Amino acid sequence: MSRAHPWMPNSTPEARAQLLRHLGVSSSEELFAQIPAEHRARGFEGMPPAITAEHELARHVGDILARNEDPTKVLSFLGGGLWRHHVPAVCDELVRRTEFTTNVWGTPSSDHGRNQVWFEFQSQLGELLDLELVGLPVYSWGTAIGNALRMAARMTGRRTVLVPHCMDPDRRGVVANFCEPEGTGTHLRVVEVAADAAGRLDLGDLRAKLSADVAAVYFENPAYLGAIETGAAEIARLARAAGAETIAGVDPVSLGVLAPPSAYGADIAVGSTQPLGVHVACGGGVGGFISSRDEPRYAKEYPTLLLSATETVAGELAYSLALFHQSSYGSREDGKDWTGNSTYLYTVANAAYMALLGPQGFRELGETIVARARYAATLLAAVPGVAVVNGDACFKEFVVDFAGTGKTVAAIDAALRARGIHGGVDLSKAFPELGQRALYCVTELHTEADLRRLAAALTEVCAR
Repeated sequence: MSRAHPWMPNSTPEARAQLLRHLGVSSSEELFAQIPAEHRARGFEGMPPAITAEHELARHVGDILARNEDPTKVLSFLGGGLWRHHVPAVCDELVRRTEFTTNVWGTPSSDHGRNQVWFEFQSQLGELLDLELVGLPVYSWGTAIGNALRMAARMTGRRTVLVPHCMDPDRRGVVANFCEPEGTGTHLRVVEVAADAAGRLDLGDLRAKLSADVAAVYFENPAYLGAIETGAAEIARLARAAGAETIAGVDPVSLGVLAPPSAYGADIAVGSTQPLGVHVACGGGVGGFISSRDEPRYAKEYPTLLLSATETVAGELAYSLALFHQSSYGSREDGKDWTGNSTYLYTVANAAYMALLGPQGFRELGETIVARARYAATLLAAVPGVAVVNGDACFKEFVVDFAGTGKTVAAIDAALRARGIHGGVDLSKAFPELGQRALYCVTELHTEADLRRLAAALTEVCAR
């Protein structure tokens, strides 16, 4: 006998029968007939029995969550895509206000406060990037790259894009999805450009791979492996000479000490909004921005929502969505790619964070991070058997080579965890050619005592 799910009102036999009658089918199997049999689950062997009591389920989920380690309770040097930065209390306070948390969506003109926050977010980020046009955030940095690559392909009519070989594997996977499989009508061919040991693009390989079919060249500054991309202006020059768009991936908190992407010729800039006042969270807290010059050919290819401000007849300030029709909200499947509003709440935190820091605050933050990262690199380079690859030309991340210790990164990380420390991201899995290397991240939250503790722990671990 069919049994209703305890938390799904429409799962009663009567409700199911009514739904099937309305759809004109005799069973739910007819709804899945187009799915090949080999792609469908054949059973649930090995699955535990269903938990139907709410208190039992709450305890079960609580036990699972308790296995997670709170990054604020341990000393962590993980980065590579999510970074722990200080989040001012006011950012959390504003995000939790009911007028923001309950206002998921409304009409384009109904929510003046929400629209103002969006406009302030776009304006402040545009100032930071030195680019005039900024859209509302997409789901992640990887999504922003994928959108930007497709923007470039539509503008140029070309079908090949160049990306760094040394790239965050998660972002690279999202890019592959956006560029679609070979054989599809909108497939983009992704070609990787070689990089040096610190992650900077190999300009010789870039020259060899530029062609009349390249729509865009994407690179990151700082690079994924932490190095500052000293060849950024030359990359942009080479791309422009080949008729391709230049897309730069940037860490927004680095822009207090590094030149903005417009300064070295980037046409489009993308990156993560998470460092701007958003906590690191399991499966959340991420967002990606897209920005460019304020030119019609770029604006008409944005998949995201754009906010404009103007004065009404009465002299009041008003905000309005621009080019709404070309988004997936306005044109559905005919829009300029898909976007979504799950990250829009974080623009409140982002806007508050940028307003709190201001230009001088971003400069002081950047200088602090650079100084502490380089101090950490100096300490780790003194550990017997350990070498630091790019510690003298990094922002907040650098590569540590453990080859001289005779130990694997996995073994070293396990020993560090036993001492209450999370080491860097193990690079040996995604980039086996690099050997036993790890990507270490240092931010303003790491004190000198923290860094000395890491160096002492590594000295002990690597000597065993």
